[in-house]
Amino acid sequence: MIARDLIASAHIHRGEAETVLAMVLGVDRAWLYAHGDDPIEKAAVDRFNELIHARREGKPLAYLLGYCDFWTVRLQVNQHVLIPRRETEHLVEWALEQIDAGASRVLDMGTGSGAIALSCKASRPAAQVSGLDSSPHALDCARENAIALGLEVDWLLSDWFSALSSRTWQLIIANPPYIAADDPHLLQGDLPAEPASALIGGATGMESLQHIIQHARDHLSDGGWLLLEHGFDQASAVRAALQEHGFCAVTTRADWSGHERLTGGQWTR
Repeated sequence: MIARDLIASAHIHRGEAETVLAMVLGVDRAWLYAHGDDPIEKAAVDRFNELIHARREGKPLAYLLGYCDFWTVRLQVNQHVLIPRRETEHLVEWALEQIDAGASRVLDMGTGSGAIALSCKASRPAAQVSGLDSSPHALDCARENAIALGLEVDWLLSDWFSALSSRTWQLIIANPPYIAADDPHLLQGDLPAEPASALIGGATGMESLQHIIQHARDHLSDGGWLLLEHGFDQASAVRAALQEHGFCAVTTRADWSGHERLTGGQWTR
């Protein structure tokens, strides 16, 4: 079978089919456009069909490929970590602004694959970056990514702040679970295949956010910032929680679609 017909036979999004075939063949997608009439060996056809079947069954493309691109880095991902979303790059941008303003000690909470922590470290090598997660499997993935990228990050195993003692940072960043347990979106797209612990923020979706806001002040130095990603309909609740717990300069930022998805505040003692 030629490459063009094999891609058409996949019956999934054409871009995804091309990406899968390019991975199987060890080429880039541009090669497929130039060699669409080339015959594909049977072993490659069989491997392609195996992966396409898994995709049709709901396995996320990033898990099939074993990686995803985020910010300026390529990250290994697996079933133990949330697949980084482009929208979270806005959180990285805001974090880098704070680092440039003098926040040299940075903590990424719920780091997963290490996407935010490693993006910050790659862009600002002088920053002292820590990444925290309660999942040993997630931290294994983050460590492997750090090694592959040649970046040094302090990885911490902790259920949020429980194992941090009195350590403090100048900037705490978090993209925590913030979906309500009964949200129907959990049954759509790639979400059923991703770790529930990285998605579900409790009965209302606000529980993890509330916990982080309540306890972050004990781990922020004077003038430090807490930056949070949250659901598109949670901005007002997050602002209220930050203000209730004494944060000032509370600010919300929108994503590319205009949804309020990031909120931060400054802690002063």
